[in-house]
Amino acid sequence: MPFEAYYGPQTQRAVENFPISNRRFPRAFIRALGLIKEAMARSNGAAGHLPPEIADAVAQAAAEVRDGRWDEQFVVDVFQTGSGTSTNMNANEVIARRATELLTGSPHGTPRIHPNDHVNRGQSSNDVIPSAIHVAFAEQTAHNLLPALDALAGVFHERAAQFHDVVKIGRTHLQDATPITLGQEFSAYAAQLDKNGDRLRTVLPELFELALGGTAVGTGLNADPEVVTHAIRLIAQSTGLPFVEAKNHFEAQAARDSTAHAGAALRTLAVSLTKIANDIRWMGSGPRCGLGEIRLPATQPGSSIMPGKVNPVQAEAVLMVCARVIGNDLTVTLAAQSGNFELNVMMPVLADALLESVDLLTNAMISFKEKCVAGIEANRERTAALVEQSLAMVTALAPHIGYDRASALAKQAWVEGRTIRELVLEQHVLPAETLAGILDPRNMLGPENTES
Repeated sequence: MPFEAYYGPQTQRAVENFPISNRRFPRAFIRALGLIKEAMARSNGAAGHLPPEIADAVAQAAAEVRDGRWDEQFVVDVFQTGSGTSTNMNANEVIARRATELLTGSPHGTPRIHPNDHVNRGQSSNDVIPSAIHVAFAEQTAHNLLPALDALAGVFHERAAQFHDVVKIGRTHLQDATPITLGQEFSAYAAQLDKNGDRLRTVLPELFELALGGTAVGTGLNADPEVVTHAIRLIAQSTGLPFVEAKNHFEAQAARDSTAHAGAALRTLAVSLTKIANDIRWMGSGPRCGLGEIRLPATQPGSSIMPGKVNPVQAEAVLMVCARVIGNDLTVTLAAQSGNFELNVMMPVLADALLESVDLLTNAMISFKEKCVAGIEANRERTAALVEQSLAMVTALAPHIGYDRASALAKQAWVEGRTIRELVLEQHVLPAETLAGILDPRNMLGPENTES
């Protein structure tokens, strides 16, 4: 072991046993571990289970872990013991040596604060690690992901209002359909994101339940219930979130259904963002030989060989993030079902995948909002021209001339490269003034032609 290391022998054994990915737990998880250790130290001190000076030193050291001061000391690979014991002991050892240093002036001083007897008092990896997963996910979702999601939805609501009068052709099966407004399309994107926010807010109460206090198998052996209650109250105060003790400690440690539910909500958000980003890059395709219905902000040159080319890079980045998040959900699902009897044994990889998804989605939505959606402009001339050219305009004539005749007109217009309006006027199918009303695309938008 390096003499200057704050971690101890159990951490070093794990480093040697699991040289697998060089992938470490994310900052949010280490922060959650620090929060839990700090709260338990303060609560054990208040209950008289730790001498005041030891409780204070452990709490201060844990607070430093919470704040990221000792992140480089968390050296254990994510792919390790399935309970996360190695990382729990990594935290215990770092906090113990730092607390010893606070009391004696040296991390190797005496009297030594013990990682198990003092830092881990009344705890087990089996209740600490699932609690840390819940705390980290809830914090990141409530404080980062949901604000980013709400902000992105808000910009889509703004664009929907801005584009309420931009009539364009609708598309189904990638084929021309009846007209719609660009505002109506963007209102759908806003509604998708709003619903994803609702789903995530529905998930959070499950994650507010903490397994802390169940110790090894959920029975609470060696834990003082009053200490646990007080510690969870401190965690709630520190995070501003309503954490509570699990209703059933056996479920809280044996199953990871709540995290599977959370992963599914993240996956659904990724599915929505995939649809939205794809639509936007298709509508912005061109600029001259594609759809070209919207103009996307130019953020960087798009080609090393084609001068002047600009690509929808923000939408593409979102699509890659979504692919990763959807893959992470499979990892979360497989990990969540890997519980045998009283303990899940794939918690580290579950935590890593779940928290990576939260982080990726948060950052992708912030970038997408600021560098793409906020700067989208409508190409009104292009949308009007495509509406006039569309064969689907004949749909509005069907009630007046019958389906078969309308179909024949559409086929003739396609073969001859002409518009429906031209053929109807040429063949005197309807008077010009009647036709003008029927083929006015604004009359095809329904009673609500703006964002509802």
